[in-house]
Amino acid sequence: MNRTDLASAVAQQTGLTAAQAQEAVSATLEAITTAVAGGDKVTLPGFGTFEARDRAARTGRNPQTGAEIAIAASRGPAFKPGTSFKERVAKG
Repeated sequence: MNRTDLASAVAQQTGLTAAQAQEAVSATLEAITTAVAGGDKVTLPGFGTFEARDRAARTGRNPQTGAEIAIAASRGPAFKPGTSFKERVAKG
C-alpha cells in the first residue's frame, strides 16, 4: 500500500473526498515527521510510537577490504508497534 492507496482507504472509511483524504494523510505524516525531527515522541495508542533514537559511535569493517572503519554516532527515526497492532499482525 502506498500513500495514494492509504488516502483512498481513508476516503472510503470516512466519506471524505479523495482530495480531502489525501490532504489529511499528508498533514498527518507531516505532523509526525515534524514532531519526531524536533525530538518529540508521537504515541498513537493501539498503533505505536514514533521517536528519534541515538546510535552510539562504533567500529565497523569494510566488507571488501576487511579494514576497520569508524562509524560516527547518528540519530534516526524509530517505530515501536503497540500491543494491539502486533497482535493483529500476528493473527494475519
